[in-house]
Amino acid sequence: MSISSEHPFLPPEAERSPIRRLRGRLPSPVTLWTAGSGEDRSGLTVSSLLVADGEPGYVAGVLDPLSELWDGLRGTGVAVVTLLSWQHQRLADAFGYVAPAPGGPFRLAEWTQTDWGPALQGAGGWAGCRLSDRPPVQLGWGLLVQLEVAHTEFGDEQPPLIHRRGRYLTLAPERGARAPADPQSFG
Repeated sequence: MSISSEHPFLPPEAERSPIRRLRGRLPSPVTLWTAGSGEDRSGLTVSSLLVADGEPGYVAGVLDPLSELWDGLRGTGVAVVTLLSWQHQRLADAFGYVAPAPGGPFRLAEWTQTDWGPALQGAGGWAGCRLSDRPPVQLGWGLLVQLEVAHTEFGDEQPPLIHRRGRYLTLAPERGARAPADPQSFG
């Protein structure tokens, strides 16, 4: 038996999607979108998003059309978009359904129920949003969903969690970029 540094499930380079490879080379902020309350809460890690300033401001994101979050968002019409920080890697993986979360991912942190859904306690910031009247657009394998920002809250400035080429990165405010985290550690 030998131990390889290659990912055991990674397809050979010739078989990889060029679009996915292009997207993977772009640094993306890691956010958590949550909706609902009580037993009907749902959430999803979202890195394919855009924030547009204006009156009103918008958050647009690409969601899995089969996700529980999309069902919950359609049902309630509101959601919380939370900015994740370096210490939230395990939470991001759990809500991205790439790491185990016994009892469900909401058990991994403390939450405050808001008018827009569950907000992660101790986050650097979050937005309470309403689902736009504009219907979502099929975009690749996802849905481009537009949320109107109704409320924002900001906590202490925290290093943002960034995703690039299958790894987490962050920016330390005074020191610039940090080295990638070990993808096997859920820190």
